[in-house]
Amino acid sequence: MSEATYISTYEVIGMACRSCAATVTEEVELVDGVTSVTVDVASGSMTVTSERESDPIAVRAAVEEAGYELTTPQGLSVGSSTQP
Repeated sequence: MSEATYISTYEVIGMACRSCAATVTEEVELVDGVTSVTVDVASGSMTVTSERESDPIAVRAAVEEAGYELTTPQGLSVGSSTQP
């Protein structure tokens, strides 16, 4: 039996380059339970995949630690699950 995968999509405000995306990715990957982070600078979006519901406050804190602003989840929000 496979475990659920939780996917959350956010808008990150203020990123302008790949270095920005790398900084955000590194910080968010440190959040407990996060298994992967994909950042698209062009659209300003970030997709977080986790093994359980990720803490949106912890995700926001990680993005702010990187120096950027985070909006609320879009699309498949925290708590939505998809099977891998």
